[in-house]
Parts: sequence; structure tokens; C-alpha cells
Amino acid sequence: MLNPAIASLTADFRIIFDRDPAARNWLEVMFCYPGLQALLLHRFAHRLYKLNIPFIPRLISHIARFLTGIEIHPGAQIGQGVFIDHGMGVVIGETAIVGNYALIYQGVTLGGTGKESGKRHPTLGENVVVGAGAKVLGNIEIGNNVRIGAGSVVLRNVPSDCTVVGIPGRIVYRAGERVDPLDHGQLPDSEAQVIRALLDRIEALEQQVQALQPPAPQPKVEVKGEDSTRVPVTTSCRLNDKIIEQFLDGSGI
Repeated sequence: MLNPAIASLTADFRIIFDRDPAARNWLEVMFCYPGLQALLLHRFAHRLYKLNIPFIPRLISHIARFLTGIEIHPGAQIGQGVFIDHGMGVVIGETAIVGNYALIYQGVTLGGTGKESGKRHPTLGENVVVGAGAKVLGNIEIGNNVRIGAGSVVLRNVPSDCTVVGIPGRIVYRAGERVDPLDHGQLPDSEAQVIRALLDRIEALEQQVQALQPPAPQPKVEVKGEDSTRVPVTTSCRLNDKIIEQFLDGSGI
């Protein structure tokens, strides 16, 4: 039976080979992966922090931040098998809890929302994926197997087995579908779906309004002394114009 500390370090090391195709050998992982180095220093600082040793844990955290660009408060609780990929700009607050086998990308913040005391940082369940630049703020709970899209801002609790995207984060359920944690291209675009639905509704309403309006009288235009009726050429603004198509990834409406 391995010591819990050794088991955590072993899981941190092995998970890198499972989740990073660029990991080629143990020497490269040990010396060239700042996420692993930050976790090693944090686990040492966390043990000292639990012993109520002053100053030293924060100093170790500060040194780790200087060396890796990853700031983890020594009070944060981080489970085993956590992988911080690249990691530059990652901030994890004092009362944050990160479950086993979480995957955290660069620029992620697990922070608070004010100056309240006590538990003020998020709790992440197991197998959570937090995309690059995402912010998870406040004393909220993120369930197991949750995927948070890059750049999202999550301010509310998220149940297990969900995908969260947008600002503020919106929940999109993926019931019964197993998703590769590295397959970020499969994240749904909820904003584009809502905009597409609204545009469809607007176009349907415009057609109904036009059907209710009486036909406009056709203007008479005199050409060479003869009365003739011409229908002026008008241009209508279509909803699926170039700007909207580009916003909707060129898929049209």
C-alpha cells in the first residue's frame, strides 16, 4: 500500500502521459512540465500549511509562481491525478477544492467574488475539464465529469455530467454521451443557436406582417409621352447576410 503522498505524486506523473500526446519520456515530463512542478511544490507547501507553519508555505507558493507562472495558495486542496496543462496564468485560491483527475488549462482562475471569509472559492468534482481562460468564481460546486468551455465565466453551481459555455456560463446537457476531455472542438455554441432561433422567428413574423398588409399601389412613370406602370426595384435586407453568416460560422440560417 503506497503512502497517500507518494500515490498522489505518482498519479500526477502518470496522468500526463495519458492526456498529453506531446509527453515522450519521464525526463522531459519531470523537468519541462511546469504544471507538474507547481503541483509538487504545492503538495509540500500544503503539508506545511496544515501544520500551521507560518510564512514558509506562502514563500514556497510564491517561488512556485515565479518558476512556473502558476499560483496555487498553499491552503487549496488538490486531489490526485490533476493535470495543469501549460498552466501559465493559472490561479487557484485558498479555499478551492479540486477533485481527482481534473484537467486545467492555461489562464484558468478558481477565485472568489469578494472579501467574505470562510469558504469563498469553488469546489470541483472529479474528472472536471476547465478550458483555457475560464473563470470559476465564488463558493460554488462543480459536479463530476463537467466540461467548462474556454473563456467561460461560471458563477453558479453546475450539476454533474454537463457542459458549460459562455459568459455567464450556461449549462448544456450531454446526456448519455461520453466525450473525450481533450476534444474541445465538440463544445456547443449556445449563443449562435439562440441567435439563429431568434432570426428564424423574426423572419417568420416579417412574412406574416407582409401577408396582412394590403398591396401597395404601383407608381405610374411617364416615358416618352406614354403612361406606363413600373415596379420600382427594391432591395430587401436579408437576415442571412454576410455578417450574420460569419458570426454563425458561415452556416447560414
